[in-house]
Amino acid sequence: MKRVAFSLIAGAVTLALTACNGDDGKQGVAGAQGSVGQNGVDGTNGQNGVDGSNGQNGADGASGQNGGSGLTRLATVPAGAEVTGIFLSDGGDLFFNVQHPSDTNTAQDSINGKVINRGTVGVLRGVNFNNLPRNVVNSPVPESEFERQTVVAALGEYQILGQTGDTFADLGEKGLAGGLGVHYSISTNEHILDNDNPDFNGFIASGDNEGYLFTNWESYPGGVSRLKMTKNTEGAWSVTDAMMINFDGVKGTAANCFGSVSPWGTPLTSEEWIVRSTVDSTTDASWNDPANTSTDNLEALVAPDFPNPYRYGYIAEIQNPMTDTPDVVKHYTIGRYEHENSVVMPDKRTVYSSQDDTGGVLFKFIADQPEDLSSGTLYGAKLTQDAGLSEPTVTGFDVDWVEIASGTNANIETWISEYDGIDTSDYVAGKTSYMTLADVQAWADGKATYPTEAEGGSPVTAGKAMDDRAAFLESRQAAKMKGATAEWRKLEGISINHDRVLEAITGQDMIADEVVTKAYMYIGIADLDNTMIDDEGDIQLSRRVKDCGGVYRAHIDTSYSLTRIEPVVMGGTYRSSLNGAERCDVEQLSQPDNVIVMRDGRIIIGEDGFQENNTLWMYDPKTK
Repeated sequence: MKRVAFSLIAGAVTLALTACNGDDGKQGVAGAQGSVGQNGVDGTNGQNGVDGSNGQNGADGASGQNGGSGLTRLATVPAGAEVTGIFLSDGGDLFFNVQHPSDTNTAQDSINGKVINRGTVGVLRGVNFNNLPRNVVNSPVPESEFERQTVVAALGEYQILGQTGDTFADLGEKGLAGGLGVHYSISTNEHILDNDNPDFNGFIASGDNEGYLFTNWESYPGGVSRLKMTKNTEGAWSVTDAMMINFDGVKGTAANCFGSVSPWGTPLTSEEWIVRSTVDSTTDASWNDPANTSTDNLEALVAPDFPNPYRYGYIAEIQNPMTDTPDVVKHYTIGRYEHENSVVMPDKRTVYSSQDDTGGVLFKFIADQPEDLSSGTLYGAKLTQDAGLSEPTVTGFDVDWVEIASGTNANIETWISEYDGIDTSDYVAGKTSYMTLADVQAWADGKATYPTEAEGGSPVTAGKAMDDRAAFLESRQAAKMKGATAEWRKLEGISINHDRVLEAITGQDMIADEVVTKAYMYIGIADLDNTMIDDEGDIQLSRRVKDCGGVYRAHIDTSYSLTRIEPVVMGGTYRSSLNGAERCDVEQLSQPDNVIVMRDGRIIIGEDGFQENNTLWMYDPKTK
């Protein structure tokens, strides 16, 4: 403390002397440094403060724009072929076929060691399509000659299960001596033709990793094959039994196209035979012309009798499908026209069927009893196009249903049999031996009797009491005259996912990871052409998309009725000034044929177009 005291006194003296302007004195000697004081005691740490409350979440950002078309290229098929037979099994197996590939293909594929130059039935093995991620990457557009002649897939491996003519000789008596897709005459058992046109596939499980694959063969006459198969732990399939379904009991089938499996486990095969009916006529007058008896090989089914055209053009159900001798029943009740395929709703009564032709109709059939399609009522869809719109990508249609008639297979069979005896000796130039437009019009007008031949009636029914045969034998004309819309062009495959529809309508949770509130049936349209763009009638769309086609969806209400049809995805702009595949963008749809709905709501689409290599697409509606 001595140093501090000295400093204060010295400071005061200095100040006093300065103030008086006296001379400065000599600076004194500095005092000795005092001892260092002790350090103070550290204080205790203070307590932590209370945590602050969380801030509020920021406002949601605006949705981004769709960065793509929603289309993923799952696979391409070899040159000359179309994609057919898409079927997704409950086990997640995706079957599809290579229909009529070019017979000039020579590349041996690396998976099967086979050349795909014949009709081919196959499956994408090693993938569960019921548990598929949403980030699947496109398979490439084929560039090399090898890629153009083989199946190129985005995932999995395309395993060939069978090709036209395969006998499965290694199976012994369980093989197919005549060959897969090969047809024989019912009457003479002679070989008629080899078929390169496998179409619909339907797989019916008989146990874990085993079951029966039914395949349509679209030809004249048509057929259905059945392959019994098993799958090993690596996902590879083996055929253990092969057969062609016997259609002798229904006098054969014609042009078995697409199809479906009913909710009760029976294949429904569709006869897409052109029933010799055009937009403005009924059965072609030249059918039994002795100078022009082009009967599409159907004479081989009934020779020596002349084929009755009213026995073809229906939905046929393969009952007891897993037995040694399945039964086949043609359901005349669903109508006679160019059936692409039918689909049965979860109520097991309501059936929708598409007509693949120019001026076609979308039909509905409601059976009297569940799981029995032998009796019920036929309807045709009446469309009302959105007012003021014609652009295919945005134009939809409200749907009403026109009742056509009720009937039973037994009654309709009686009417059909009345035409069995007609042959070339009954032909009269310029006239038809079958039903006429005047017959159908008299029925639609509610007349009590059929017109006479002088009034334009058919010789079979002339002057007889009226009945409902027109509704089931000439269904397109009957629906049209009753007011249904007969203007679709290439109305192709229709499809639902049974579980999604059931959940949406009943509230039953069939899909654990997603609640479905709306149900749709999807519809493929190969061409938006001709009667859809002619500026007449109920459908008057623009010509922009034309032959590139598109896919629609139809809303299903709680009574399983379709109430509205709207576009989902359309092909690109049709470029008529270009040639071949360039007319439709290779990155967009080109004449979609059949569609399949996946459990998660995505749809798989097969092309029947003029691309060099047609595509198997997957479309995600959530991108729209």
